[in-house]
This record gives sequence, C-alpha cells and structure tokens, in this order.
Amino acid sequence: MSIKTDSLEASFLNHVCEQKLALTIFLVNGVKLQGNITWVDANSMLLSREGHSQLVYKHAISTIMPNSPVEIAVA
Repeated sequence: MSIKTDSLEASFLNHVCEQKLALTIFLVNGVKLQGNITWVDANSMLLSREGHSQLVYKHAISTIMPNSPVEIAVA
C-alpha cells in the first residue's frame, strides 16, 4: 500500500498506514469512524478496527485525526 505521489496527503496516509497508527476519521455528514488505515488507493481507503474493515471513499472524508502526534517530512 503506497500512493505514488509527492503530496502531503500521500505522505500523511502512507505514514499512518505503515505505522499502524490509531486515528479518528470524520465524514462530511458528521459520522465519526475510528481504527487503523490498512490500505489506501487514489479514491478510497480501508479502515480496520477489532477485526472488522470498512471501505471509506475519500470524497466522503472531512478530517483525519491521528490519536498521537505525527511528524511528516515533505520535500
């Protein structure tokens, strides 16, 4: 799982996925999802929690908030 672009979005998503960081995702309709991102592509991501997975479309996401601080080096 790696998005092949040099964007802040790609760097952030690759980092939280590789580090298996717990996070909260807020959707544009106000729904709050929690878990770990296990896969990312251009249009969607797979969010896993307690053995269950959800396919989340990026266009439905408002905010992604990791449960711990994240430092990203963007070139």
